[in-house]
Amino acid sequence: MDGLGRRILVAAFDGWNDAGEAASAAVSLLREEGAYDAAYSVDPESYFDYQYTRPQVTADAEGNRIIRWPGTTILRPSKPGRGPELWLMTGVEPARAWQAFATELIDVALREDITGFVGLGSMMSDVPHTRPISIFAASDNDMLRGTLGLERSGYEGPVGILSVLTDMCETAGIPTATLWASVPHYVAGHTPSPKATLALLDKLEDLTGARIPRADLATESAAWEASIDAAAADDDEMTEYIRGLERTRDTWDSPEASGDAIAREFEQYLRHRGDGPAKPGRDEPRR
Repeated sequence: MDGLGRRILVAAFDGWNDAGEAASAAVSLLREEGAYDAAYSVDPESYFDYQYTRPQVTADAEGNRIIRWPGTTILRPSKPGRGPELWLMTGVEPARAWQAFATELIDVALREDITGFVGLGSMMSDVPHTRPISIFAASDNDMLRGTLGLERSGYEGPVGILSVLTDMCETAGIPTATLWASVPHYVAGHTPSPKATLALLDKLEDLTGARIPRADLATESAAWEASIDAAAADDDEMTEYIRGLERTRDTWDSPEASGDAIAREFEQYLRHRGDGPAKPGRDEPRR
């Protein structure tokens, strides 16, 4: 597809960039539903703190115990088709040496003729679980914003490894985009969040033109939403809180909504919470 090219690297990391496990689950589903071979893996000794991200012991099919170390791997399609190729980058956000980590992976991407990079992330937000999951699609690349209709993030502050990778990819000449799903912050006990994963995959398909499997995500999303409905039904305060989020979201999404109307609705919502007036804004990643 114009802009990102034919060989697109899709990345997601466990950790800070992955509220509700939405982003990592999206890449895991792509890996499970497709055929991939490992193209490259980083040396975990260089980048991970094992007291923070501990190795896991598992048993194989023969019952042998195996220690699996945290890491990051680039996967290539085993049988590339004629359409856009989605390569995958999956792993754990590193604990140290981020610049060296990113440089190592981008060197591999250049060697493998990667033509575009899409980072997947998810963040906790003041959004209702009953409405479509918002996806913030952004790029720092002027050409991609014009070609694909993406936004430019105005965020300033702490970032995760996705921001480092996208910045260094752009410097290396690989066009980049990021997709961020807004996960309702009050559903922490209902992780993973398949509805957010489904929204990310839908947007990724629109962005890349690749055919993307969804497996049972639609059914799982409906069950996830129903489980939160059931939990909220026994909590009047939570029910009213969700209704306030719904009113705010509906105001933002209304075609006739003006900036003043959005501001009034948002301030009313904040007063109900006891936070006082504040300037409204649509969901935008803070990572």
